[in-house]
Amino acid sequence: MTALSTDEVDLLSEQAIADPYTFFSMLREHDPVHWNAAHRSWVITRYDDVAAGFVDKRLSSNRVQIIYEQKLSPEQKVQRAPTYEVLSDWMVFKDPPSHTRLRNLVKRAFTPRAIQALEPRIIEVVDHVLDLPSAGEIDVVGDIAYPIPAMVIAEMLGVPAEDRDLFRAWSNDITMLIFEGARDEHDRQLAQSGLVALSEYLHGLVGAHRKSPKNDLISALIEAKEDDESLTEAEIVNTCVLLLFGGHETTTNLIANSFLALMKDPDQQRVLLEEPDLAESAVEELNRYDGPAKLVVRRAAADLEIRGKQIKEGQRVLLVQAGANRDPLRFADPDVLDLKREDNRNVAFGFGLHYCLGAPLARLETQIALPRMLRRLTNPEVVGERLSYQPLLLTRGLTNFPLRYS
Repeated sequence: MTALSTDEVDLLSEQAIADPYTFFSMLREHDPVHWNAAHRSWVITRYDDVAAGFVDKRLSSNRVQIIYEQKLSPEQKVQRAPTYEVLSDWMVFKDPPSHTRLRNLVKRAFTPRAIQALEPRIIEVVDHVLDLPSAGEIDVVGDIAYPIPAMVIAEMLGVPAEDRDLFRAWSNDITMLIFEGARDEHDRQLAQSGLVALSEYLHGLVGAHRKSPKNDLISALIEAKEDDESLTEAEIVNTCVLLLFGGHETTTNLIANSFLALMKDPDQQRVLLEEPDLAESAVEELNRYDGPAKLVVRRAAADLEIRGKQIKEGQRVLLVQAGANRDPLRFADPDVLDLKREDNRNVAFGFGLHYCLGAPLARLETQIALPRMLRRLTNPEVVGERLSYQPLLLTRGLTNFPLRYS
């Protein structure tokens, strides 16, 4: 096979959603810089190209503003203005210097020291979630993988415990928009309603914190200053939307995907349980092997060439982390899960300026959760014939994970 047609690489097809790695492997081998007409995007799958793409200033993160200002009709602009008002403040959709300013004001809450201080509370949360009957059936996603990071980020922000269930419905509505699922206008409106509801709720919460500051992330964002710069009210609220959404969606999928990978590989289970000091590198390897990030979207801010292919200004470029992380030119036996892999530095959390701010928190939550899940959920068996994945372009996550244990 020397070439691939666009029909063979529909990244939202049932086959590609179930097993994206086969598709990305074919592209990486035969057409690593591939124009995909169905997605109107360049699909980049080799490790070196993806890593370089993350730091190439000609590949811009500023796609929300460009789409809104240049691609939408006047009627669409009016319809989607509430979505734009929230997403336009997300640092993940900005380039320097705007990105730098926002990130510098937020990042102090995610320093290694700040995250490590959360470890005792994360252990309490995990143990609480795993306080289950001695045997039975559960949904690993809904009953374990979702509550752990959702509770942690909600507590960090200062969301009252009685309000946390509100975020699940809003988050589910938003997911199809942010992670680019196959969607119609109804889905867009549903996502926009979720964004607006979450934003309105957080406006009230920020107002309450201004009157009565607390030791939490919202109060820290209100007080954050650098070189006489501070966050506007809209930036605080919209950053909180980003942190609430991003702070649990990615980690939920990392925990669930990783537990499934370990379920399928008893030898690697034993490695993790018998050598707890490997937890940090184990999570890195699990993230490389089947992490939640499939790809990120960039926009060409100038003409450029990659492996002889001419990418024109304005075209979409997909940097495929899931393809890069299984590149045999970068990793030996890349399709093998090896928790003792000595060099598993990957691009699952991004690279360069846009390296995931919450990566240390996601790692810590997963490091704590996985060994406890393996010890608690003994003799696990998937209930039903097969598991299904969310039909999303950017991320890989199970729709549910029914499990019987004894």
